[in-house]
Amino acid sequence: MGNLRSVHQALRTVAPDASITVTGDPQQVAQATRVVFPGQGAMPDCMRELDARGLRSAVLEAAHNKPFLGICIGLQMLFEHSAEGDIPGLGVLPGKVVRFASNLRDAQGHKLKVPHMGWNEVHHAVHPLWQDIPQDARFYFVHSYYVQPQDEQLVQATSCYPLPFVCAVARDNLFAVQFHPEKSQSAGLALLRNFVNWKPD
Repeated sequence: MGNLRSVHQALRTVAPDASITVTGDPQQVAQATRVVFPGQGAMPDCMRELDARGLRSAVLEAAHNKPFLGICIGLQMLFEHSAEGDIPGLGVLPGKVVRFASNLRDAQGHKLKVPHMGWNEVHHAVHPLWQDIPQDARFYFVHSYYVQPQDEQLVQATSCYPLPFVCAVARDNLFAVQFHPEKSQSAGLALLRNFVNWKPD
């Protein structure tokens, strides 16, 4: 359900010597040394596809035990509940997924569209995956929903549309972002390179 080709190409760019496999096979996910979990589309469809392929347990195991990067819906699916389809997520992280309000306006009073689509500044905390990425670097977003973690210690970055929202979280071996690093040019490639080289404690 993800933007698999562009994620794969971006990873090949930053890690040309690595073995990178696009797979829906739970056994291959279980054998991987690190996992990228991209998602695109509607949350109910993504959850249904995950279960139809028998991937739930492999993804949960990876999210708890190996370097794990969630992207877009791959971030949202990690939480307990989503307003999109009113369905439970994987419950790896405490919190929920909510929709942007329909009456958003910028500082000049202009109506903002939902989905939020385009380049936005990201204000980040300190983490190995932000290495060599300038504060307030711009990343590419396409989404109508965003996460609300229960635990503020999970928050790794925020962006604004027009109010602040959480766009990256981290815990132990897990890091997940709302934006698309594979579409975010040099800043996105730097984040993917940092993930490939990341050695969580």
